Amino acid sequence: MIPEPRLVEVRKNVLKQNDMIARALRERFRESGLLAVSLVSSPGSGKTAFLEKTLTLLQPRHRVAALVGDLATENDAARLARSHAPVKQIITGTVCHLEAAMVQNALNGWDLNNLDFLFIENVGNLVCPSSYDLGEDLRFVLLAVTEGEDKPLKYPTIFNSADVAIITKSDLADAVEFDEAAARRNIQSVRPGMKVSKLSSKTGEGMMEFLDYLEMNRRNCRAASAVSK
Repeated sequence: MIPEPRLVEVRKNVLKQNDMIARALRERFRESGLLAVSLVSSPGSGKTAFLEKTLTLLQPRHRVAALVGDLATENDAARLARSHAPVKQIITGTVCHLEAAMVQNALNGWDLNNLDFLFIENVGNLVCPSSYDLGEDLRFVLLAVTEGEDKPLKYPTIFNSADVAIITKSDLADAVEFDEAAARRNIQSVRPGMKVSKLSSKTGEGMMEFLDYLEMNRRNCRAASAVSK
């Protein structure tokens, strides 16, 4: 059996290497003037449907692309391609999260100067992705009404590592007797002041407000890029 201190040291080295690549990615994104957005959630939260809707709505007036991570299959990439945005699948195999190096490799062949938004859909998991910076500007954690109100209390680290919480599948809230007030209290108890949005990719509820928030952040990103140059 390997002593615990050795495991801790290996983990520290892995995370240090990841952070170095993430910093390089963030600088690359900033120089290109694009907004990099990552999505994290448990399986079945509606993450892929939400991203497909987002890409479809942004596509007419913005240059968008997406990277999507999964343990196996290219099903999600095929689904997102219906938005007509450039999409690449990252197959992680046994790895339960995306890492900065995976994102870096997947970007080969893409001219980031031709993008306004880059979306990174992480593997469905509320534990592992919390430790890995991907160089994104914004990280959204998704919570479906079908998952219950206590997810933030069970998985506080992922909520603390995200910038915004999104309650998805709002069209099913009444059917599953989702207590929105309790969910919001739980989120705030874990991450006081965290921005929380509620939406449905099926009905479109909350989608325009979400897109407005993205565009505001993209403008800020562009302004910061112009200043740095």
